[in-house]
Amino acid sequence: MAEKTVSAESGSTFKTLRNLWPYMWPADRGDLRARVVWATVLLVVAKLTLVAGPYFFKWATDALAGDAKSVPPLPAFLLAPVMLVIAYNVVRLVQLGFNQLRDALFARVGQYAVRQLAFRTFIHMHQLSLRFHLERRTGGLSRIIERGTKGIETIVRFTVLNTLPTILEFALTAGIFAVTYGWKYVAVVAVTVWLYIWFTIRASDWRIVIRRDMNDSDTDASTKAIDSLLNFETVKYFNNESMEAERFDRSMARYEAAATRIWTSLGWLNFGQGVIFGLGTVIVMCLSALEVQAGTQTVGDFVFINAMLIQLSVPLNFIGFIYREIRQGLTDIEQMFDLLDVPQEIVDKPGAKPLVVGAGKVEFRDVHFSYDPNRKILKGISFEVPAGKTVAIVGPSGAGKSTISRLLFRFYDIQGGKILIDGQDIRDVTQESLRAAIGMVPQDTVLFNDTIAYNIRYGRVDASEEDVRKAAELAQIGPFIERLPDGYRSMVGERGLKLSGGEKQRVAIARTILKAPPILMLDEATSALDSHTEQEIQAALDLVSKGRTTIVIAHRLSTVISADEIIVLQDGQIAERGTHAALMRKAGLYASMWDRQREATEAEERLRIARERDEFGVVVRRRPSEVS
Repeated sequence: MAEKTVSAESGSTFKTLRNLWPYMWPADRGDLRARVVWATVLLVVAKLTLVAGPYFFKWATDALAGDAKSVPPLPAFLLAPVMLVIAYNVVRLVQLGFNQLRDALFARVGQYAVRQLAFRTFIHMHQLSLRFHLERRTGGLSRIIERGTKGIETIVRFTVLNTLPTILEFALTAGIFAVTYGWKYVAVVAVTVWLYIWFTIRASDWRIVIRRDMNDSDTDASTKAIDSLLNFETVKYFNNESMEAERFDRSMARYEAAATRIWTSLGWLNFGQGVIFGLGTVIVMCLSALEVQAGTQTVGDFVFINAMLIQLSVPLNFIGFIYREIRQGLTDIEQMFDLLDVPQEIVDKPGAKPLVVGAGKVEFRDVHFSYDPNRKILKGISFEVPAGKTVAIVGPSGAGKSTISRLLFRFYDIQGGKILIDGQDIRDVTQESLRAAIGMVPQDTVLFNDTIAYNIRYGRVDASEEDVRKAAELAQIGPFIERLPDGYRSMVGERGLKLSGGEKQRVAIARTILKAPPILMLDEATSALDSHTEQEIQAALDLVSKGRTTIVIAHRLSTVISADEIIVLQDGQIAERGTHAALMRKAGLYASMWDRQREATEAEERLRIARERDEFGVVVRRRPSEVS
């Protein structure tokens, strides 16, 4: 990937800061705006107090040196050198108090910005299309958002409360030097500051490239770790722990190298900054020493100039820190803002109305669709699911069966034709109302890492405990839950791994029962289960689908015998359609698929019987292998 040009970097920086501004200065939160204003006022007052402090130090030094004429007329109690020293430290304490009060005022503003931007990103992720999420790695996305939210507070804090007051301090210092000591002091300080800032920016830009490489390595390592742990069982099945560890270690090695370069470059940056400021200080102090010897300055002036330079070194160091932190923060949230810039692929039409579901009739009318322009998935299919009836979609793998469920939920928009519910084109209604009208029991049920009750209640979040229990009973999982030590409060584990496949499917069915949708989609809901569990789950599914418009995407044909119509897809087109009996009489593709599945089922049954006989001590003779 080619590196960005300087102009591109600047444009990206200003764009990011412009995007951040509404969170730093929220239009609908007058209280937060007031906090920003008062925090800024306090910081400006603190800077003015800080600049005034060295004057007390100067007057105390002159008084101790016997140069009383250099001390301005002050109240009598302040004229004693000891009191001037005390006043100097009191001023510093007051300045410190203003800074702490500023931080306390601004804390809520920074956290509000973090929360709002993180919330907006989270919402936006849910609004993006299924295509986007299938093409991105979950581990990488979570890492980008995590780093981005951490970088937001840094950027918000430093851009608002530090940059402008630091510029003010430079201006005050330069003004004092110009009026009191002459422009040659201002010139030396200005050149020193300019060189310091120039060096800091150049070195920080160099470190940003390293930081980006470190972030990429960190994201890659996190993605590999999450992907491997989510597929824990698969790793164990194939005994590939060592391979997974090596892949993770390679990513961490790249991260280690980049992180080492970051720390090394920081050392060089700090050394260069010290050299530049040290040389500037030496020149200014030599000028002052010469003038003290010439009698044009007092010892107090010499001490005052040194104190001002020491104070100036703090914001100078802070400017370097601010720039580094802002640039690093911008790097960290750059990808997060890129996510926010990803447009929604599926959006409601302007003025889209809620879907009005009457009888619940579903119709696919000459539907064309492809994920990739070079490979068409559905080629003009048309079928109708009458209200309250069940239509099954079957066919070989890759025929486009599961695509139908995704299109009905409008996870993708079709390229041609129409999908209608009670005569309403699903592109003309709101997505929220569309998806509220459809219930889904998928093949691979993924549960949230929460309680069983939470996962069932996900079908209707305002459901009562009694409603949850009734749904569980109807899904034939109630007795199982009651036997658990924690009952409905039992945790299901990551992705529901503490439950068996059949138990997860029953939870999914209970969730759908609770939702009570007029239209039901069963996407190969029993294909991953054994025959015995399949029969139990099928009974629960029959109960759920009773009286509802139901579309069944099926792999096992035995589950759709009773469907009102069976549609056979092949290569994105409808090859056959009819009832089970009619399709068997036709002796076409469906009948061929039925025969193959029946043979496979019979072979599985014979194998099961053989295993049972072997278990009870009956020797099962096996023919010797013909292949040596």
